[in-house]
Amino acid sequence: MSEAKMTLLQHFVELRRRLIWCLVWFCAAFGLGWFLAPYIQEFLTRPLLSVWSDGGKMLYTNVTDGLFIQFSLATLFAIFATVPVLLWHIWAFVAPGLHKPEKQLVAPILILSPVLFLLGAAFAYYFMFPVVFGFFVEMNEAAPVPATFLPVAGSYLSFVVGLLKIFGLAFQLPLVLVLLNRIGILSRAAVVKSRRYAIVGFFIVGAILTPPDIVLQIMLALPLWALFEIAVLFMKKEHRAQSIEHR
Repeated sequence: MSEAKMTLLQHFVELRRRLIWCLVWFCAAFGLGWFLAPYIQEFLTRPLLSVWSDGGKMLYTNVTDGLFIQFSLATLFAIFATVPVLLWHIWAFVAPGLHKPEKQLVAPILILSPVLFLLGAAFAYYFMFPVVFGFFVEMNEAAPVPATFLPVAGSYLSFVVGLLKIFGLAFQLPLVLVLLNRIGILSRAAVVKSRRYAIVGFFIVGAILTPPDIVLQIMLALPLWALFEIAVLFMKKEHRAQSIEHR
């Protein structure tokens, strides 16, 4: 029986089957993530250690910290590994009911969204973290009173993962703008006209989403500005759309 002729109950059965597959994949990824958790922790801690002059130690404040960190990192890995599979199943479920123009709009978004998230996280890890952690370590080591720099492992990892998520989500900006433009909600002219307000908004967002550090705020605002300009390049121009309609 074709997808178009499936009953509502059959659609629910199909949806349940796909969700079960995603759950099985998540559990398998969690098992792999449990094994990889120490390597993930070392990878996430490397930016701090690379700018820490004396190569100090991380602090565990509770006896359960090691277990909690390993569980959290395994869950994070499982979510990260499951998202592409989940997106593929969503596409496979809804694609038969979409028209060709809708498929041409949705398919690139499902592909580019994880790619842009990775680019945002990579930008934070390789370009932002060395500057930010170098600044924080220098400030702590230059304390006017005798002090020992012992960052709490769990708090540090939460801080790092939170920043990776922020930059990954921020890099979705071009997709959002282009999508709104393609479905007719947002015109290219309106976006260009509001550029100055958008730039101010990027710095406000940087101040809200990042810790109270001007360097970190600028390093989030500038990529958002660049992504905004990239999105404008891919938006449809109104006069072209009108000329096509007249033809």
